[in-house]
Amino acid sequence: MKNQSYQADLCVVGGGMSGLCCAIAAARHGIKVVLVQDRPVLGGNASGEIRMWICGAHGKDNREGGIIEEIFLENFYQNPSLKYPIWDSVLYEKAMAEKNLTLLLNTSCLDATMDGNRIVSIKAWQSNAETFHTVSATYFADCSGDSILAPLTGANYMYGREAKSDFGETIPPDTADQKTMGMSCLFQIRETDHKVKFTPPTWAYKYESDADLPYKDHDKENNFWWIELGGEWDCIHDTDRCRDELLKICYGVWDHMKNHGDHGVDNWELDWIGFLPGKRESRRYVGKYTVTQNDVEAEGRFDDIVAYAGWSMDDHFPEGFYYTKGHPTIYHPAPQPWGLPLRCMISDNIQNLVFAGRNISVTHAALSSSRVMATCAILGQALGTAVAQAICHGCAVEEVDIPTLQQTLMADDCYIPWHTRKVPCLTQKARCSAEVVRNGFDRGEENCWTGVCGDVIEYKFDSDTDVREIRLVFDSDLNRNYQNMPCNYPLVQTKFKLPKTLVCEYRIEGISENGSTVVLQVHDNHQRFVRHTVDWRVKTVRFVPISTHGCEKFRVFDFEIG
Repeated sequence: MKNQSYQADLCVVGGGMSGLCCAIAAARHGIKVVLVQDRPVLGGNASGEIRMWICGAHGKDNREGGIIEEIFLENFYQNPSLKYPIWDSVLYEKAMAEKNLTLLLNTSCLDATMDGNRIVSIKAWQSNAETFHTVSATYFADCSGDSILAPLTGANYMYGREAKSDFGETIPPDTADQKTMGMSCLFQIRETDHKVKFTPPTWAYKYESDADLPYKDHDKENNFWWIELGGEWDCIHDTDRCRDELLKICYGVWDHMKNHGDHGVDNWELDWIGFLPGKRESRRYVGKYTVTQNDVEAEGRFDDIVAYAGWSMDDHFPEGFYYTKGHPTIYHPAPQPWGLPLRCMISDNIQNLVFAGRNISVTHAALSSSRVMATCAILGQALGTAVAQAICHGCAVEEVDIPTLQQTLMADDCYIPWHTRKVPCLTQKARCSAEVVRNGFDRGEENCWTGVCGDVIEYKFDSDTDVREIRLVFDSDLNRNYQNMPCNYPLVQTKFKLPKTLVCEYRIEGISENGSTVVLQVHDNHQRFVRHTVDWRVKTVRFVPISTHGCEKFRVFDFEIG
């Protein structure tokens, strides 16, 4: 057996969307990161192994920005046919591109060394390389979903549903229990140009009529999220037991659709079935603050807000597939958006343990809104940024300057509700031909500059001035209504391309007092948020849009210089 050791500022355990965004954000802000992922691919429930599309906050202009939007747009650019192996490679590429990030795939965390209430290191096993990895770090971020570091470190955690009286909530049961939302194995189907027969395995369940599938929509457009079990079992230790049962149900449902009644799928075939269940709930850490249903309904206007949610309080019944009294979930209303504080991502009893994703410090009721993956992703980016700020300033993560953290996140295109991003002094100092591009708001129709061919945005100083950075935010259509990846494959597939509203080609001109010009030319932009580093001394800086990805007009939320 081989042994490998690492010394890092931050060790992230878990490579789902929260862990990936946490690791990338921390690495980009200059600290050394090791990301430990127990699967061969990144993305967690969104990966090619599970294939759940990424959901987030409802509501106009509430789509999550930052790293998660960057990943979406990169996928549309590289992967217009939306193939899952390419999606997995896009996630992999994002991690591998960071020089400060060491990625360990197929590596399972199995032990932790403690010094009192502080984690010294974790030990992990990489089965395909027969290697033990020991990672020592200043901070450990558990983004594993199941909170693997909780039993290894003695960190306080919650499991199951609280009683109504525990936090003064109305959604929970009267008496606390150990029940959770369950887990799902999904399947995907593909249309062909001919009739396809299906022979189910002998061990599949039989559902001979629609009456056998009450309250379960099973048309071909469904992603079959309701094939769910485990909420009445142990959602960690019974995972394989759940998988075995879920596979019998999956094959049985498809057998029903193909062979029992007319479901419009004669020409469709089973293309893929997941053998790794996607989980909704298990252990939740106890943090410096526990977010409740009441906080959700009050919009979460915390002083230390660093992220937001906006999905309904979507509380699945623990019985899952076997709940027969009605629809398998209740969509309790939630504000769009509502805020999440940094404190709910910091352990209350382990000094250097932090966490992001579905395992943050929330009650079961609040979790039913905060657990979706786009929310988890921006939680991860906020946490990685906070840890980097703590490391760089030599303070504890709970002591970081919150206004500085919030401004850093907003500068990285992470929207924080009810907050305004500060505009660089150099931008404020110059005369600008379009005030809307420097108002500190990077979303909303009222904050968007719209131009046509020949229009430019110009900053002008009284004399030559040093310019080091140019910040741009384009319109990626935050209100688009299609998912990041598909749940089925029709014969004639929509080619999901980049949003037409994105500016594709542009140039930035710097003009000095003596008339000399420097030019930065971009030919194939496919991102919403862009930063350029320059070394110019100029009197005028001009943004000249040239083309979009299909829209007739040019749309820009932000053009700033610093």
